[in-house]
Amino acid sequence: MMLTIERQETILSLLKEKETIKIQEIIEITGSSESTIRRDLKELEQSKKLKRIHGGATLFQKKLVEPTVAEKTVKNRQEKQMIAKKAADLVEEGDCLFLDAGTSTVEMIPFLKGKDIVVVTNGLNNIAELLEAEIETHVVGGYVKKGTRAFVGRGAIQSLRGFRFDKAFIGTNGISLKDGCTTPDPEEAFIKEEAIKLAAESFVLADHTKFGEVSFSKFADVKEVVILTSAQIDSELRNQISQATKVEVFPS
Repeated sequence: MMLTIERQETILSLLKEKETIKIQEIIEITGSSESTIRRDLKELEQSKKLKRIHGGATLFQKKLVEPTVAEKTVKNRQEKQMIAKKAADLVEEGDCLFLDAGTSTVEMIPFLKGKDIVVVTNGLNNIAELLEAEIETHVVGGYVKKGTRAFVGRGAIQSLRGFRFDKAFIGTNGISLKDGCTTPDPEEAFIKEEAIKLAAESFVLADHTKFGEVSFSKFADVKEVVILTSAQIDSELRNQISQATKVEVFPS
C-alpha cells in the first residue's frame, strides 16, 4: 500500500502529464479507495497544488494565460450550450442586451433568434451570428485582440458608455469568493466592468472549470452579478459562493 506522500506525488505526476485526471483513474493506478483519494485531492487543493473538479482534478491555470477562441470553443461545449440556453431564457421581449466576447456568450445567440431585442457586443465572432439570427446589432469600436477576437481599448470603452442595458451577459476565466470574477487581460476586464455598471442586471456564464480559478484582472465581485452555471460545479464551492450571490445551476 502506498504512503500518503507517495500517492500525492503520483497524483501530481499524472496531472503534469495529462493536466486533468479522473478519480477512477487515480484509484486504478494507486490501488487506493475512493475516500482516500478524495482526501488526498482535498489536501492537495488546500496546498494550492491542484484544483478539484467534478469527478477528478486539474491543474490551476496560469493567471496571464488566455486560451484562444478555437481552444475555448472545443472545451466543455455541451455544458456551455446548456448554460447559454438557460441564459437566453432570461431574455425578455424588448430587452437591450450587452453580449460579451466569448465562447459561452456566443452560444446564446441561436436561442435568441425570433426575440424582439437589441444587442450591443464587443465580440467580433458574435456579429455574424447575430445578423444571421436577424437581431438588431450594435458594435463597439476599438482595437480587436487576435486571440479572443474582442474589441478592447479606449475606443471600445467610449463607445460602450453611450449605451444602457437591461441585461449584460459576461464570460469569465475564473470565479472565487475571495477574488471575484477574473480574466487574464486588463483591457477585456475594463470592458466587462463597464458593461456591468451600465446594466440593470448582470449575469456571468461559467462552466464548472472556472470555479476556484483566479486570473490576472478582476472585473467584478461575485455579489455584483448572478452566476449561471451547471450541475457539474463542486457542491462545496457552490455553497460558498451562494452565500454571497445568486447562483443559478442547470439542470437544477
